[in-house]
Amino acid sequence: MLELGSLASFVVFAEHMNFTHAAEALHISQPALHTKIKKLSESVGVPLYRKHGRRLELTHAGRELLRLGRDIRDLTDDFLNDIRAEEGLHPVVLVAGAGTYLYVLGEGISAFVSSSQRKLRLMTKDREGSLEAVLSGEAHVGVAPLESCPPALESECLAIVPQVLVCPKDHPLASKKEVSLLDLEGASLIVPPADRPHRIALSRALMSEGVSFEVSVEAMGWELMIHFVSLGLGVAVVNGSCRIPEGLVARPLRELPSLHYHLFHRKGVLSESARTLKELLLKYAWQFEG
Repeated sequence: MLELGSLASFVVFAEHMNFTHAAEALHISQPALHTKIKKLSESVGVPLYRKHGRRLELTHAGRELLRLGRDIRDLTDDFLNDIRAEEGLHPVVLVAGAGTYLYVLGEGISAFVSSSQRKLRLMTKDREGSLEAVLSGEAHVGVAPLESCPPALESECLAIVPQVLVCPKDHPLASKKEVSLLDLEGASLIVPPADRPHRIALSRALMSEGVSFEVSVEAMGWELMIHFVSLGLGVAVVNGSCRIPEGLVARPLRELPSLHYHLFHRKGVLSESARTLKELLLKYAWQFEG
C-alpha cells in the first residue's frame, strides 16, 4: 500500500527533479527525502527514476506515479476547499497557446477568475506541449486546435475558426470579398518557421494548386505576423479570430480548412474547480460572426 506522505514528497521531487531543491521545498533533509523515495520505490516494486548523464529523469512508472500523486493532491484540495469554504491549496492549471489566450479564451478566463475562489495558473505552450502537459498531469485543462485526440484524453470542440488573409487596405486583394489560393500566386507571404504545422499545411495547399510564392518574413505567432503586415512586409494567412488593426483588412480564404479548437483533459480526472473552468471556457469561447 502506498504511503500518502511519501507520495506527496515524491510529487515535489518529481516536479523539481533535484533532491536539494525538493528537500528545501519540503523543509526536510536530503537523506530523509532519499529514504522516502526509496521506500516508495520499494512499495511500487520498480525504480521511479534513473540517472541520465548528470541529470535525473523519471521512469515510466515514475511518470505514472506522478500523475496519480497530482490527482490525489487535486482531490484533496477540492475536499478541503469544500469543507473550509476557503481557497484551494493549489491552483487550477490551464495550458494553451499565446494566440488562443489572446483571441479565444479571454472571456471564459475572466468569468472563472471573478466567480471562483480557486486560483488559476496559466501555462503557455504550443499544441504538442499542451497535450503533453495535460497527459502528464502538469495541467488540468488544455485548449488547442486538434485534428484528433489521444485516447487517454477526453475532448470537446470549443470553437471553429476560419482562416483569413490579412493585407493592407490598399493591397490589390483588399478589393475582393474573399480570396482564393490562386490569388496568392507570386505573393510575398509572412509565414511561421518551416517546421510549424500552419506553415506545412499552407505550403501543401498552395503547392497542390500549383501556386508559387515568396517567403517575405518568418514569424512566430499571429500577432507578430499581423504586425509585419502592417509594416508593409507582405500578406499573411492567420486565424480568423485575430483582431485586425486599423489600416488592414481580413478576407476569407474558404479553400483552407477551419481550425477546430478543442478543450481537453484526462478521462475521469477532473476536479470540481477544473470542471467549472471547463464549463465557463465552453460557454464564453469566441464565436465566428460572418
